[in-house]
Amino acid sequence: MFKEFYDGTKGREVSTTMVYVRILTKLLKNKEIGKLIVPIVPDEARTFGMEALFRQVGIYSSTGQLYEPVDRDSLLYYKEAKNGQILEEGITEAGAMSSFIAAGTAYITHGINTIPFFTFYSMFGFQRIGDLAWAAADMQCKGFLIGATAGRTTLAGEGLQHQDGQSHVLAHSIPTVKAYDPAFAYELAVIIRDGIHKMYELQEDCYYYITVMNENYEMPEMPEGVKDGIIKGMYKYKVSSNKSKVKAHLLGSGSILNETLKAQEILEKKYDVSSDVWSVTSYKNLHYDALDIERWNRLNPGKDEKKTYIQEITEGEEGVFISASDYSQILSDSISKWLPGKLTTLGTLGFGRSENREALRDFFEVDAKHIVYTTLFALHEEGKVSKETLKKAVKDLKINTDRTNPIKL
Repeated sequence: MFKEFYDGTKGREVSTTMVYVRILTKLLKNKEIGKLIVPIVPDEARTFGMEALFRQVGIYSSTGQLYEPVDRDSLLYYKEAKNGQILEEGITEAGAMSSFIAAGTAYITHGINTIPFFTFYSMFGFQRIGDLAWAAADMQCKGFLIGATAGRTTLAGEGLQHQDGQSHVLAHSIPTVKAYDPAFAYELAVIIRDGIHKMYELQEDCYYYITVMNENYEMPEMPEGVKDGIIKGMYKYKVSSNKSKVKAHLLGSGSILNETLKAQEILEKKYDVSSDVWSVTSYKNLHYDALDIERWNRLNPGKDEKKTYIQEITEGEEGVFISASDYSQILSDSISKWLPGKLTTLGTLGFGRSENREALRDFFEVDAKHIVYTTLFALHEEGKVSKETLKKAVKDLKINTDRTNPIKL
């Protein structure tokens, strides 16, 4: 069922939000579990491109449709029905989250494994209904929270109130939440399939938080052997074609992974730096695994030490490490102590201006040119790049060195 998402879009540009809606649509049509899927939206169904589901499964109403919707003449009008499957709660994230908890605990209260997918603006999730998110974990709730139009810089033009750079930091504090920030269609598909497997086949006590974006770009084909890394939180996506002895590792997440890939190309061709790109799908998984292994080693001094997953996949790697994401720097800082080299983090702590994505990413210094310059500076600290090269890079990359730090605004 998920194969189409592993194959890439072959030149067609889509967003991960569009991919998510396609996955949800296929799940709803599935003969085995379709009737158990519970789509929940507080208000923004059309914004997320979910209006096709109105006709497909309908919006639940105990009394049916008692009014004529204003969009009645459109093909995908607002259709309510007694046998509707979507829970459209209106502008109430607390009410929608309560529905998510009811559906996510139905396996306990009613013996029915309903699978809720609660889709909302990511900014209005953990920040707005944090108490209920904690309560859901405490009640052994299962299901998928989908933080749509996520990230501090991916949603342009909607103002500061929509720019989310902290939901993954907030999700980090709830032990049973598995939090993911996928960049590509195949990553999203693998994560959702894993969630159904873990929560409903293995009956693990957890629920998933997945961020999806509205930025369109081509989705690549899934490389071989990466599924395990996607689930655990990190894998090497693209090995450098440059064989220079000056080495760097670029860690990217969500749509910022594309900026990391652009940075890799500039570093290789213009500055003769060999740079591998890593996709980090879950800093939380990496951090929690490392804490677990570290604790085991501490409590078992007489046994051979175990390695964290981060240490396993980066063993023998040389060079500097640079991370860039659409979230606050503290998220990627959480894994720094287990990497074999120094980690410099780029993130979006602070208030931004929402003119367009390019301006925001330049402002927060998470775009390709700042990733390149930060990499060069880290290599300069290691004695691998000269000060003259740094000065030239400032001019070539048009780095504004006089700008006020975003966290001071």
